Amino acid sequence: MKPIIFMLLLMPAWLFSQDQLEGVILEADKENKNLVLAGANVYWLNTTVGAVTDIDGKFKIPYQSDYKKLVVSFIGFQTDTISVSSAKPIKHWLKPTDNLEAITVTSRKQATAKSYLKATNTFTVSSDELLKAACCNLAESFETNPSIDVNFADALTGTRQIKMLGLTSPYILIATENIPSIRGASQAFGLSFIPGTWVESIQITKGAGSVVNGYESIAGQINAELVKPATDDRVYVNGYGASSLRTELNTHINKKVSERWDTGLYLHGNSHQAEHDVNHDGFLDMPKYNQINVMNRWQYTNLEKGLVSFINLKFLNDEKQTGQLNFDPHTDKLTTNAWGSEIDTRRYEVSGKIGYVNPNIPYQSIGVQAAFSSHEQESYFGLNTYNITQNSLYTNATYNSIISDSRHKIKTGLSYTYDHYDEFVNALNLDNNYERTEYAIGAFFEYNYDNLEKLNLTAGVRIDHHNLLGTFITPRFHAKYTPWEKSAFRMSFGRGKRSANIFAENQNMFATSRTFNILNSNGNIYGLDPEIAWNYGVSYLQGFNLFGRKADITLDYYKTDFTNQVVVDYENPLEVNFYNLEGKSYANSFQAEMNYNAFEQFDMRLAYKYYEVKTEYKSGLLDKPLVPKHRLFANLSYETQLSEDGKHWKFDTTFNWLGEQRFSSTASNPVAYQLPEYTPTVTTLNAQVTRVFSPKFEIYVGGENITNVRQPNPVMAANDPFGANFDTTFVYGPIFGSLYYAGFRLKL
Repeated sequence: MKPIIFMLLLMPAWLFSQDQLEGVILEADKENKNLVLAGANVYWLNTTVGAVTDIDGKFKIPYQSDYKKLVVSFIGFQTDTISVSSAKPIKHWLKPTDNLEAITVTSRKQATAKSYLKATNTFTVSSDELLKAACCNLAESFETNPSIDVNFADALTGTRQIKMLGLTSPYILIATENIPSIRGASQAFGLSFIPGTWVESIQITKGAGSVVNGYESIAGQINAELVKPATDDRVYVNGYGASSLRTELNTHINKKVSERWDTGLYLHGNSHQAEHDVNHDGFLDMPKYNQINVMNRWQYTNLEKGLVSFINLKFLNDEKQTGQLNFDPHTDKLTTNAWGSEIDTRRYEVSGKIGYVNPNIPYQSIGVQAAFSSHEQESYFGLNTYNITQNSLYTNATYNSIISDSRHKIKTGLSYTYDHYDEFVNALNLDNNYERTEYAIGAFFEYNYDNLEKLNLTAGVRIDHHNLLGTFITPRFHAKYTPWEKSAFRMSFGRGKRSANIFAENQNMFATSRTFNILNSNGNIYGLDPEIAWNYGVSYLQGFNLFGRKADITLDYYKTDFTNQVVVDYENPLEVNFYNLEGKSYANSFQAEMNYNAFEQFDMRLAYKYYEVKTEYKSGLLDKPLVPKHRLFANLSYETQLSEDGKHWKFDTTFNWLGEQRFSSTASNPVAYQLPEYTPTVTTLNAQVTRVFSPKFEIYVGGENITNVRQPNPVMAANDPFGANFDTTFVYGPIFGSLYYAGFRLKL
């Protein structure tokens, strides 16, 4: 059986046979000959066979020997007809029209684009959407997106955690340019290590993802695409300051080194040294911190030979301090003089990828990715110490082609991952070094059928051999059917498997006085078994016109069913217990979303979400703590008309309402430290106004949590931080209150 599967995974290329013409369309601009034209129409003369150029100006179109004339058109440019005699890739420049009487028709690019064509339930968040909020890092990039929930992980560190389909980020495969990046040691704070200005776009896939990216995805996939040196501004500067006295500066410097090579230096720094205690509990409401983040990015482009390559070098130094106002780390570290915490992280990364498209057989391509990272964190929380070092290697090689014709596409390849963990934990009931090495080699095969009309399906399978998890198969399936115009009915299912990094993923537990217990001992990772889950989903997207304006509505339902889960049990207020699931654990998610262009330049997005997330604890089947069953979301966006000199205004407002959330049990605590069974509801309002003075300069001002909602007493037993009931994990809403900010963006 195994040899047959491997033969399918590595199906030879000689089966594939149909020509395609590939090329790129650019603007004939004297100053910049590499200005691509996205959205240009390309079609064969006197046929209905056509294509549209993508965001990079590239296109692929079926080719037959009797196709001789290729027509290229774009509004505002002269239409050209190109003579074609073979399937050799082409590069063509369109000239702007000289007809001053011509009528220019413009269409606003959607800030968040949903596809009616793909089999996967994937949508793309563009840089325009990211600019609707301050978006200082990737963790803060989802405030205007109803599919991702954002909340604080605890009452001290200011760390924001995200959830999809009711599940936290460890169950989401988070990648940077399709290289898994937020995992293991970086799980707790890694989203804050990717500056928002570095992100060009974000692709979000709900449910089972692609087998190409690995076996760990359970709830979905998030991929951050970074800005490119060849297309980014030559110089970009973003400055930010907040009423909390948080400051941030981002600088991009890009240079064309040669005809083929471009490079960019990206610098990010942020700092917050003020002490805030709005609720007067003696603890900092937000940490003091400094972060320095540097990336050097190289891009090689050779369209004639079909080569594009990127090399990235990154360095991060992040330092946080939090705790009581009177805490001095020089005298009080790991003592009972005052409760305090420091988290110092250094991270080094080297990554690269190369893509090759065969100029003679353009439907065949090969992509190779490789990345190495070293992550070192030294930290303590009161009297608890947690240090972790993780060295990781990731490689992936993917081959793309077709079978018979372009309706049948395949991807196949190999991947290898290596992780070495070295952890030291000194906490109540634990004083151990935990060291382990994980490595896995896998092969994958993915088939896509697209009849270009109603049906598009993707079926994939991968086989992995893992030194601790054994040999296992991961299947994934997605299908899209279009029953009528502007519609997409989708379904998917898939399996995911992962090893839980129980300390790195639950670092907020160290900021408590709980004891920690691992109740199983026969598994290969901390004595626990791997987590395994199946995800099933259906969704329906329908576009329509309402009062003559464009609108769409999306309904989706997803169910995640765990066959094993590492249960993190807080139901005893004096303990955190880890054990393998015995019984049921599932997450049901329903979302209804509507997007409507109510009038010219005004867009609104409305959403409702319902979650049912339950786990079998030792005390019974219970709702997962701090997950609201109901959520309402609204985002309103308006832009004034662009003036001739490029000036205009932008207005954005985001509203969130969270229903009540269950607290983990505090019934056995003294009465003074008992909480109700459920939290109050939470309502927040964010807004931002941007004034664009020219294509090169703009300023923005905004407010977060304008309604000044604050959770009272987020730190339990703040008056006795070394007592048995001290806990900072009961966080369900904002802690600081209203925050206002201002900033500028300069492009040269």
